[in-house]
Amino acid sequence: MAEVLVLYYSQGGAVREMAQLIARGIESQAGVKARIRSVPKVSSNCEATEPDIPASGDPYVELSDLQECIGLALGSPTRFGNMAAAMKYFLDSTVSTWLKGDLIGKPAAVFTSSGSMHGGNEATLLSMMLPLLHHGMVMVGIPYSEAELSATKTGGTPYGASHVAGANDDLAISPDERKLCLALGKRLGQIALKLSA
Repeated sequence: MAEVLVLYYSQGGAVREMAQLIARGIESQAGVKARIRSVPKVSSNCEATEPDIPASGDPYVELSDLQECIGLALGSPTRFGNMAAAMKYFLDSTVSTWLKGDLIGKPAAVFTSSGSMHGGNEATLLSMMLPLLHHGMVMVGIPYSEAELSATKTGGTPYGASHVAGANDDLAISPDERKLCLALGKRLGQIALKLSA
């Protein structure tokens, strides 16, 4: 069965929960499955390393996951209007994938969570799009035909799914944010199947 890669980095758990919702949206489409993967933390201490297999949670991504997928959903918490260093570090390691053109023509979507309403969600989503565009991917957003996009009082943008987690990362994903995650996954799954046919 064709698979869409849902790749995320999460510290507080909100981005991981969003990844699971997007995966549910992807799998609402017959003929496609979500493959959920994460990236390890990056340490400022050059001697510190993460184990090859995480103690808990989803497996770490490998370059073969990018080669084998028919689409990609990429998620990261917001760090000053940019993706987290761990996600950027992984993307910087994908030069061989870029040289081979493994992602050209595949659809991609992005998602994020921040601590505040104006915490840089949209800038983060745009920052995650840049390397994907360099890989030749086709960006998938959320159209305004999704009613929650106009009604949300929390996260949600046409650039991708977003969540406002609060300063202490303790705000639950709102009903609107939840629906937009599911809608983004469903749309990505639909487009991935069409483009891979």
